[in-house]
Amino acid sequence: MTDLRGAAGRGWFVAAILSGSFLLFLIQPMVARMALPRLGGAPAVWNSAMLVYQALLLVGYGYAHWLGRFRVRTQAAVHLGLLAVAALWLPIGLGTMQVPIGAQPALWVPWLLVAAIGPLFLAISAQAPLLQRWYAVASNGRDPYVLYAASNIGSFAGLIAYPLLVEPLLRLRSQSWLWTAGYAAVAVLVLACARRLPRGEATMVQATPAPAPIVRDWARWIVLALVPSGLMLATTTFLTTDIVAVPLLWVLPLGLYLLSFPVAFRASALLDDLLARCGPLVLLLFGATLVAGDQRLAYFNALIGLCLLFTVSVACHARLYAVRPAPERLTGFYLAMAVGGALGGVFAGLVAPVLFDWTYEYPLLILAAGLLIPQRPLAEPLARLWSSRWRVPVGLCLAAAVVLVVFLGVDARMLGPMHVQLAFVAVATIGLVTIGARWPFAVALSGGLFLFGGYAALQASLSGTRTRSYFGVYTVSDQPNERRLAHGTTLHGVQLKGARATHPTTYYQAGSGVGQAMQAAPALYGPEARIAVVGLGTGTLACYARPGQHWYFFEIDPAVVHLARDSGAFTFLRGCAPDARIIVGDARLRLAARPPASLDLLALDAFSSDAVPMHLMTAEAFKAYGRVLAPEGLLLVHISNRFLALGPVVAGAANAGGWQGLRLIHTPTAIERSDEGTVSDWIALSRSPRVLAELKARSAGWHPLVAETGFAGWTDDHASLVPVLRLFRSDDE
Repeated sequence: MTDLRGAAGRGWFVAAILSGSFLLFLIQPMVARMALPRLGGAPAVWNSAMLVYQALLLVGYGYAHWLGRFRVRTQAAVHLGLLAVAALWLPIGLGTMQVPIGAQPALWVPWLLVAAIGPLFLAISAQAPLLQRWYAVASNGRDPYVLYAASNIGSFAGLIAYPLLVEPLLRLRSQSWLWTAGYAAVAVLVLACARRLPRGEATMVQATPAPAPIVRDWARWIVLALVPSGLMLATTTFLTTDIVAVPLLWVLPLGLYLLSFPVAFRASALLDDLLARCGPLVLLLFGATLVAGDQRLAYFNALIGLCLLFTVSVACHARLYAVRPAPERLTGFYLAMAVGGALGGVFAGLVAPVLFDWTYEYPLLILAAGLLIPQRPLAEPLARLWSSRWRVPVGLCLAAAVVLVVFLGVDARMLGPMHVQLAFVAVATIGLVTIGARWPFAVALSGGLFLFGGYAALQASLSGTRTRSYFGVYTVSDQPNERRLAHGTTLHGVQLKGARATHPTTYYQAGSGVGQAMQAAPALYGPEARIAVVGLGTGTLACYARPGQHWYFFEIDPAVVHLARDSGAFTFLRGCAPDARIIVGDARLRLAARPPASLDLLALDAFSSDAVPMHLMTAEAFKAYGRVLAPEGLLLVHISNRFLALGPVVAGAANAGGWQGLRLIHTPTAIERSDEGTVSDWIALSRSPRVLAELKARSAGWHPLVAETGFAGWTDDHASLVPVLRLFRSDDE
């Protein structure tokens, strides 16, 4: 029998598994970038794409599990054949197939993605479980689970490499050829591993065959994989909408989730003891604090949210490692993990936005983690208590005490102005005592989550002031003189009350770039000007509508349409432009369906929290805007952003499309600030010098748009956030 001896023999398997996982995490964002201009950014598109990826991953793991019934050299021959057949789909591309306007994403997205990458994704996704099984056979029964660390380190490397290196440096076509070269290298590594498999050996030689997993084993594996997977997505949603909307922040939760596997998939009594004692403590203290969501401590909250996710992920994955089956059963084990990961993603990414109007999945998954992770009492007397015959009555008494404290804590009349804080201290103290007693601890954890954030969230839900969609959580808040709409942490609109209800506010006041352009529209284009706005918000810009004008709003999120037009919460549309037409869908795709020269003025104001849809800012997108604008048409682009310097992006697109541009950074006066005016940054583009001269004559604040040396802007083939992150820029742009 062939036996792998030393690190050299194992190195082939490590390299093959690591490289395959690296490619797997490159292909997903790369294909997403290719598909974005063609499919648009509607949630149905990306929900369908996520389901396609999950389905292909499950099929890959199922294929590896099915292949395990054959002799290992037969497995190698079949898999190498699959790799060879899948290579016919190289280099990666979407071909020339175009998706019809209005086509159902649930039908077209799976077809497009499976046709583009299906066999490649299937072949690569099966590598980790399949090669681990081969290694166990070739090494004469050595533990293959340690190689799972290589899989997740490769995934983490791919996750980091794409946004920080591959996307900034390479065009999509070059990325595709790079992936092709990587695929060839992986195929060679798999062949090298296959050559080390024993001849004439069907399975590992064992005195007693390992028992087949029962339903309880499968259920445990699935649930232990589900909770950290769901919590990873819930943490991403919670941090980027309710805490701080920093671009690329989504990389951190996913990265920590992946790194938890190498930490957890190793035998360590010290780690097990540390997790059992400190894991519940982290849940109890950090979970409630984060759900409270104090915006004054946004970055601190983000940090503890990441710590909480990492702790739960390591604890659950360490428990998975502890209950792993024998190596000959590992493909079924990984299949169950894949099922759990997929279910967690479906719950947090697809089901929760439909069921909940807030990120309730986050505290629910924290509570589920409290029931799953191992627990050991913090002190010896507590260990004796929770192993004695008194554990049930004591647990019931402490649970009742938690309920009483929570009841007192939600009523300020009982405990005074610090009622919530005092109640939480009491609940946390009870929670420390109950660590090691799973159900009493779950009650204490529930009480903490309810007091710190849960109760307020339920009140907001019952009041009907909050709406949720796949784009995030929208909150309507009333103040004495105004009503506000926030998307996560980003203010999306303010309407004043009373006689000033139709006054433009925030970024859209009369002195802003868009305000001046809208006021100039009658002089520039006559009384029947055709005006369109990408991004509805509260409908503030409708205040500039005049009789005879034709207004159009393009909005991707039906929830925003409901808030602005149907809910009655905001009356800009009803009071100023009741006949305005609202087109729901991705603006770039919808504009492409319009006749040429059918608009006079187009305002681009599309934001998702504080991020900008990248496919609306490329040179090809600006070419589409130019097509629908009249020869003397005017394009307004809103680039106010806390984290991204978008001026160079627009300037690059303007140069590529032959536009001339002006820029106005408007700082509101004291009177404007009293009407909720905010600093705004707008760029005006036109191919007509006359139009821009008219704008400049209205305000000395307009200045020529200056391109940045060495930066050509974004295209559908090459775009990256890294060069425009303010964090990495020393200028004032």
